[in-house]
Amino acid sequence: MATLPIKTVGVIGTGVIGASWTALFLAKGLQVIVSDPAPRAEERLRSYLEKEWPTMSKVGLSPGASLKNYEFVDDISDHLGRLDFIQENGPERLDFKRSLFAHLDANTREHIILASSSSGLPSSEFITDCQKNPARILIGHPFNPPHLVPLVEVVPHPRTGAQYVTGAMGFYQSMGKDTVLVKQEVPGFIANRLQAAVCGEAYSLISRGIISAQDLDKTVTSGIGLRWAFTGPIMTNVLGGGGDFRHLLEHLGPASRAWTEDMRNHEFDFNSESLDALNGSVQEWVSKVDVETEERKRDNSMLALIKDKSNDSV
Repeated sequence: MATLPIKTVGVIGTGVIGASWTALFLAKGLQVIVSDPAPRAEERLRSYLEKEWPTMSKVGLSPGASLKNYEFVDDISDHLGRLDFIQENGPERLDFKRSLFAHLDANTREHIILASSSSGLPSSEFITDCQKNPARILIGHPFNPPHLVPLVEVVPHPRTGAQYVTGAMGFYQSMGKDTVLVKQEVPGFIANRLQAAVCGEAYSLISRGIISAQDLDKTVTSGIGLRWAFTGPIMTNVLGGGGDFRHLLEHLGPASRAWTEDMRNHEFDFNSESLDALNGSVQEWVSKVDVETEERKRDNSMLALIKDKSNDSV
């Protein structure tokens, strides 16, 4: 059965991710029903949306887009019948998600998609108590902040119906997102696993005193990060091999094998001593900068880069 037209979206949880999703959905002209039991959640969401709306105006507002198109409710249960799509952004706790998705599955129309922003828990682990239609449940994992960063990982569980995967991919694409389909569930999915691998080595290098936190970041932003913003690691290797991917691997393989062996031998250990050394270097740098200013600079630069990339693809 085809999925329903999506005009009203439910957002459960208004932390950093949920608030950002709400800004995006509103900018795309949707009606949004929002719920979060945390104290002052409604006030914080309102402040966030008002702060980010000028940015969304720069990105481009769809016809009918308005900050008046959301409704914050105490209990989303009373509004489930109105929803055409749900984006869940609750705590990364299995017990919470199992209970919530069992409730959502039992009380929503049978064929609306129930998507979770889970950053690591696969949906097969929290559909166990869903009896009505667990085939419409999947992961729609964004990269922070979702209202700016295009990536969404769509991760079905083995019983997710193909029509719901297609429906979720199409919906996110209509929101201006770049979607990737993760064909098999793995803990942490794809982006977070790649990020964890890079960060783990970064933490090791800093805690061992090989490089400062500031220079580590500079190594990424002035080097590999610049290339990867346009060509990811695979295409970067293709280009580095003069168009011959296998040639580059054969050329660098022996050396990189030694590098990865050294990385494994010095894998970052999240003990107090290692954390103290890492945090000391980070704080030495961060104490000298204004974090809010850094965030604004990042978002403005990222927005300009995204626009440039979009223009290049036309």
